Amino acid sequence: MRIPFTTFALAAALAASALTPAVAQTQDPAPASTPAPDANAGAVPAKPATLADDLRPKFVAQTPQDMVASKLVGLSITNGAGDTIGQVADMVLDEKQQVKAWIVGVGGFLGIGAKYVAIDPSAVKVSRGDNDTLKAVIDTTKDQLRAAPEYIYLGKEKPKDAQATTPATAPGRPQ
Repeated sequence: MRIPFTTFALAAALAASALTPAVAQTQDPAPASTPAPDANAGAVPAKPATLADDLRPKFVAQTPQDMVASKLVGLSITNGAGDTIGQVADMVLDEKQQVKAWIVGVGGFLGIGAKYVAIDPSAVKVSRGDNDTLKAVIDTTKDQLRAAPEYIYLGKEKPKDAQATTPATAPGRPQ
């Protein structure tokens, strides 16, 4: 097999340039007797770019009272009688990054067949139990949660056989 000379020369040049260390270019300073022409005479030396104090990110240290989402998702929710009635599956935040709803999985087995319901955060009391473990309590029963309207994530529709039938010529739909 013959390699064309141009291919060989190109490969050799690329290999040589990759193996050659980069050399910084320096200019010889202008002799002191003849000042160098300066197009920016009177210019102020540049300073490094910095953020104004109002644009700097604010960093926060965790306090013992803080709760992190990774410890809340998956947390079992019990009622006043101590019965486990669901599990925190997710949280919905509003435009102000405040918790708008707890998404709770009810029923099912190991997450299969579970129904998700959105619960107002004021209805769930989250506190620290023994050994700083988190505890979530709600004043309801499992049957009441099962009867609640199902929470469906935006963009995730129910399967067609589970959706209510709608007329094919609903207003605003193409026919």
